[in-house]
Amino acid sequence: MSEPVRLRDDTAHDEPAVTLDAFLGQSNATAVRIEAGDDARLLLPHIDRLALVEVSFPKFRDGRGYSAGRILREAGYAGELRAEGDVLVDQIPLMRRCGFDSFAPAAPVDAAALARALDRYDQVYQAAADPAVPVWKLRHG
Repeated sequence: MSEPVRLRDDTAHDEPAVTLDAFLGQSNATAVRIEAGDDARLLLPHIDRLALVEVSFPKFRDGRGYSAGRILREAGYAGELRAEGDVLVDQIPLMRRCGFDSFAPAAPVDAAALARALDRYDQVYQAAADPAVPVWKLRHG
C-alpha cells in the first residue's frame, strides 16, 4: 500500500476504519470502511459523527464505490472520503467528481501524472457530487 494522497486541508484522521457491520454494532467509532457490495445508505443516519469513510475498490473495473461516494456526499457527508485499493491515476478525477478527497492506492501514484490528470479538463458535462457547474448550464443558465 502506498502513501495516501489527500486533497483536503484538514488533519488526516488516524483512527483505523472498522467494517460497516462493526460500525453499526457500536457507538463510538468515527471511521468506517465500506466494502464493495455494502450499502452506503446504512451510514446516512450516522454521517454527522463520521470523520472518515474508506471505500474499497477491489478491482479498478468495479464501479460500485463511485455510487457509495456520491450517495454519502449528496446526503451531506463532509468528512474525509477515501478511495482505497485498485485506484488508478486516471480514475482519480472521476472519483473527485463523486466526492472522494483522499486516495489510498495499492500502487504508488506519480505526482506529476496525478497533477496532469486533475488539470486535464476545464469543463464538465454533467452534474455530480462536486460543485462543478456543467458546461451546458453555464451556456444556457
